[in-house]
Amino acid sequence: MTYVVSENCIKCKYTDCVDVCPVDCFREGPNFLVIDPDECIDCTLCVAECPAEAIFAEDDLPADQQHFLDLNAELAKQWPAIVERKDPLPDADEWRDKPGKVDMLER
Repeated sequence: MTYVVSENCIKCKYTDCVDVCPVDCFREGPNFLVIDPDECIDCTLCVAECPAEAIFAEDDLPADQQHFLDLNAELAKQWPAIVERKDPLPDADEWRDKPGKVDMLER
């Protein structure tokens, strides 16, 4: 099993999760983070750290977010690793908890 970053991360990109990851499995895109499923060790540490509550265990991923499992795997192969916490996007607090952001994902 792996953990998955879901839609609520889009346009927020809080990186609190990166600080606690013992295996550096997060990858960074322009306005979204993903988890590399080949690197994730299922430690659960990132889940509690995400201010946007955007990280789920694969088995707990909501039905309307299932496509993020494949999306995380795909983008993890393209994006660089992020190993240190950075500031969130400038308007992250305004975008947190807003639905329908998948079309705003920048690759």
